[in-house]
Amino acid sequence: MQTHNDYFSMISTETTQGESGEIQIVSFLVGEEEFGADILMVQEIIRMQPITRVPNAPHFVEGVINLRGKVIPVVDLRKRLNVETSADNRKIRIIVVDVDGKISGFIVDAVSQVLRIPENTIEPAPSIVVEGIDSEYITGVSKLGDKLLILLDFSKILSKRERQELGEVEE
Repeated sequence: MQTHNDYFSMISTETTQGESGEIQIVSFLVGEEEFGADILMVQEIIRMQPITRVPNAPHFVEGVINLRGKVIPVVDLRKRLNVETSADNRKIRIIVVDVDGKISGFIVDAVSQVLRIPENTIEPAPSIVVEGIDSEYITGVSKLGDKLLILLDFSKILSKRERQELGEVEE
C-alpha cells in the first residue's frame, strides 16, 4: 500500500526562495480557508491512516501514527485553529513536518498544490485578524486570484509547552 499522496510522492528539496524573489509553499485547506506553509518544513504528505489515541493528550492531538517504524504525534490543525469542517474524508491528508528536529503530523482537509509566490505579494496579516488571538503562527497573507492565502509557520503553531507535551506523547 502506497502511503504517499498520488501527486505528492516526492517533495522538492530545492530552496524556497529563488533568485527571482519567490517563495515556494504548499497550499492546503482547513475548513473553507486556504492556507500555505514553507515547503522546506514539509517532509511529505500522506493519506489519512489509523491513529492510536493517547490518554490525557491535549484536545487538538489526535494521537500517534507509525510512519515507517517511527512513532509520530498527529495534531488536528482544524481543532488547533478552531475551524469547523465538513471535509470529504477521501481528501483529508496528514502533512508531515520537521519542527526543530521533531517530526509531527498535521491533519488538514485537503492539500491543494505547490505554489511559487512572489515575496512582494506577501503582506502582514491585518491586525483585526490577529488581535486577541494566539496568532504568532500567521506569517502573512498573499492574494491568490480572488482569494487570500494565509501563510502559517508550523514551528510556531504550537507553544513551547505544547511541543514539550507532544514530545511526551511521542515517547
